[in-house]
Formats: sequence, C-alpha cells, structure tokens
Amino acid sequence: MKALLPLAAVAAVLAACGGQQSDQQPAEAEAQTEGPAVSSSETPRNDAVDTSPTSGDTGQTPGANSFTEEQAREAIEKAGYTGVTGLTQDAQGLWTATATRNGQSAQVSLDYRGAVVAR
Repeated sequence: MKALLPLAAVAAVLAACGGQQSDQQPAEAEAQTEGPAVSSSETPRNDAVDTSPTSGDTGQTPGANSFTEEQAREAIEKAGYTGVTGLTQDAQGLWTATATRNGQSAQVSLDYRGAVVAR
C-alpha cells in the first residue's frame, strides 16, 4: 500500500504534464510564436520620461555637469553652431563659449541637461 501512493502521485503528475496532442498540422504549429508581444513602434511609450528637445529652451538649469569639454563642444555643434572657442565651465556647472550660427557670433551656454542657449 505504501508503494502504491508514490506511484499514483507520479502517474498523476505525468498525466497532468504529459504530451499534449494538437490537431494542428506541423506547419501551423511552427507558425505560432510564443512569448510576449513586442511593439515595433519607434515612439517611446513611457510618458514619465521627458524626451522633448532641450535645445532652444528659454532658461538654463545650473547643476553638476558631467560633460567633458569635448562632449560640451559636440553638443554645441550639434545644436547648429560652428567655430566654438573659449569653452569654459563656470561655478554653476554651465559650459559657456563663443560660437557662430548663421553667420552671427554669439555667447552660448550648455547646461547639464544638454540644453544649448544663446545669451
């Protein structure tokens, strides 16, 4: 009797997990994809993340800036400026420089968020 109980338990598990028969043809079974649905959207779906462009903001945000001098120069150039000279970082963490855009020379600054603003 004691030997029958474990044998019955194993038989029940095998019956529950056993091979499931499918009435689908092999080609149909292979065409199905299991797993989570993945969106191919290029648009971010997390509204909590601010993805709006920061170039051209009306104000700068002082703060600890982790940009290197080269990264700051590249960010200013990416905003459409050329001839970036005199690039320095002030006590508030803002990178400032003189740069040219559309033939006009201007003082520009870059904050820790990457916002480039002409002063």
